[in-house]
Amino acid sequence: MDQKKIDRINEFARRIREGRDLTQEELAERDALRREYIDGVKASLTGQLDRTYIVEPDGTKYKLPRRK
Repeated sequence: MDQKKIDRINEFARRIREGRDLTQEELAERDALRREYIDGVKASLTGQLDRTYIVEPDGTKYKLPRRK
């Protein structure tokens, strides 16, 4: 997700904190941006965990099992 989209999410949050209402279009945009952000974070974490190995004290390595 690029910085412009993150700034837009933050702008919506700032407006809500200030007590200003969002239009229906802005609410829909905010929800779509939030979903895109969450999906990106999940994909990044999944990728990181896919490359993670456990190292035992004897030096053997094994890949983390995938959870469902």
